[in-house]
Amino acid sequence: MSKKEKTLINEEILDITDRVRLVDGEGEPKIVDSHKALEIAYNKGLDLVLVAPNANPPVAKVMDYGKYKYEQERKKKEAKKKQVKIEVKEIKFTSKIQQNDIDYKVKHAREFLEKGKHVKLRVFLRGRELATPEKGFEVINKVWDMLKDVAEKQNEPKLEGNYINLLITPPKKKKK
Repeated sequence: MSKKEKTLINEEILDITDRVRLVDGEGEPKIVDSHKALEIAYNKGLDLVLVAPNANPPVAKVMDYGKYKYEQERKKKEAKKKQVKIEVKEIKFTSKIQQNDIDYKVKHAREFLEKGKHVKLRVFLRGRELATPEKGFEVINKVWDMLKDVAEKQNEPKLEGNYINLLITPPKKKKK
């Protein structure tokens, strides 16, 4: 069963199987008729939930489905809260950029790094500049020299298409 398909409960189980392996919390799982399993669940005031539809016979569990669904949603929300979203800011340069423009863009890169964001430095090469990418590497290395006190290099600068790229991140905090 894929994640998009919903979990089968109560009468929906009767449509797909005649027998189920019933887990009711009282002793060992036992193989019973689907109608009997549904009756046991209703007598307890709970639901019959199909937990392993691909097993032979399918496994059904007696539980409070509303509570089960609520717990699953809560677990998903907790996992989402603990996720760290990494934001990557991109700063573009050309191979013929002037020093004052480099200083201005480096200032912004420092601000991004101080806020904990990753920064992607890109030097765009146009036309004949592609024949001599060394000038682009000089620019990216000059920028790296200005930022290496507040950043870590994730990889070496490399030529990708018309761009020379370098990803830098804030330094990792050392655990005490």
